Amino acid sequence: MDFPSYYLDHIAGGRLIIGLIASIHVLINHPLAVGAYPILTFMEWWAHKHHRPDIDQLAYKITFVVFIVTTTIGAMTGVGIWLSTSLFAPFGIGSLLRVFFFGWFAEWLVFISEVCLIMWWFLSWKKADTPEKKRKHIKIGIALSIMSWLTMALIVAVLGFMMNTGDWSQSRAFIDAMTAPLYLPQLGFRTAFAFMTGAVFVWFCTGFFTKKNPQARYWVIEKLSHVTIVSLIFVFFFGIWYWSRIPEAMRANQAVALLSQGFSGWLGKFHSLLMWTVATFLVIGVGGWIVPRLIPRWALLIPTFMGIWLLGHFERAREFMRKPWVIAEYMYSNGIRKDELRFLQSEGMLTHATYVKHRKVTAENRIEAGQDVFMISCSRCHSTTGINGVLDKFTLMYGPGDWNADGMVSFLGTMHKTSTFMPPFPGNRAEKEALVAYILDLRKTRKPLEGAQTEGIRIPETQTSH
Repeated sequence: MDFPSYYLDHIAGGRLIIGLIASIHVLINHPLAVGAYPILTFMEWWAHKHHRPDIDQLAYKITFVVFIVTTTIGAMTGVGIWLSTSLFAPFGIGSLLRVFFFGWFAEWLVFISEVCLIMWWFLSWKKADTPEKKRKHIKIGIALSIMSWLTMALIVAVLGFMMNTGDWSQSRAFIDAMTAPLYLPQLGFRTAFAFMTGAVFVWFCTGFFTKKNPQARYWVIEKLSHVTIVSLIFVFFFGIWYWSRIPEAMRANQAVALLSQGFSGWLGKFHSLLMWTVATFLVIGVGGWIVPRLIPRWALLIPTFMGIWLLGHFERAREFMRKPWVIAEYMYSNGIRKDELRFLQSEGMLTHATYVKHRKVTAENRIEAGQDVFMISCSRCHSTTGINGVLDKFTLMYGPGDWNADGMVSFLGTMHKTSTFMPPFPGNRAEKEALVAYILDLRKTRKPLEGAQTEGIRIPETQTSH
């Protein structure tokens, strides 16, 4: 309520932009940085030890791909996460910054070190033409691998904290936030997943760079099959530990988180699909371990796309599963803190909002005030007529005919009980009625809702008179 609302109506207010940027960043960070860097360093070390320049050249070519992608798309999406969250969820990122200031400062230093090391490692590769220089070059790769993992290790603390704050809810101590109950299981799960998908990514690239050297491809398939199988085992066990630490109320959201409301009944089929996906990884891994020569190049594409799907779907499910919270048991998804909810329900949210047109609901301003109520309480997850549109939701409940205003007001008071991923309505009775009036008027006009970037900042009329 203390920030102007940057809002894009037809894409659910902008939250999809945050999700898209973050998912692309994770799809690059986990397989290419955390997973691929140590694998490529191992390939360079093995090639040096066994005098296999073909393996060294293969590692260099794949490193070129990793270098270009991580320093362009990877870096830009990292910055994009900060930009998009600052625009669309300043309340959430602001609170997290206050809690994790020192952690994020350390992550920034680690990230700068990682960027410098990847540039040093890649750009000096061909200059490492003596045994002494090669040993030094391999040490750079080891340092790079450690820094890339540390970046993830620091950020995972924030992600785990958002789902389960643990002792921090009482102590407000930084160390308790960093070591919240989900930290270690999620870090283990993501580390194993990064190695598994990193091995699959190197497989994928190998298929393009070894057309004239099948022996090198067989070597990569055989060696990385070990990585894939071992990582898959750790993914399974850390995944069980991770799942057991997720709060029970969030686990209850799994059907909607994994499949959306429309397909939540397909949860059993999804679990079967997940098992078949894991089995496919296992079959290709075992086949590559035992008979690498029988694994065709096209077969390496299968786990690659499966890895992208699994990682992307995991991120979507993790983000949704913690609803109705941005920070578990502390801040709701609309930016309202749990400890201020009762006060706002009694006093009214408009009275204490900074950027609204009206402080109080009257018969004359009810629709405009309802628009402000929608922007504060609903717009972080809903659009008006676009993706996850509020009109579509009410149409599903009440049908295409007349809608009962009293029934809608009553629903706003109990929606968090019937749909556990919805936060409680953070306003008083008059604001509920104003919101319903706005929705009913919106149903007639279907006028898109404009954000502050288009409409300008809405200031209460009482303020403009001073």
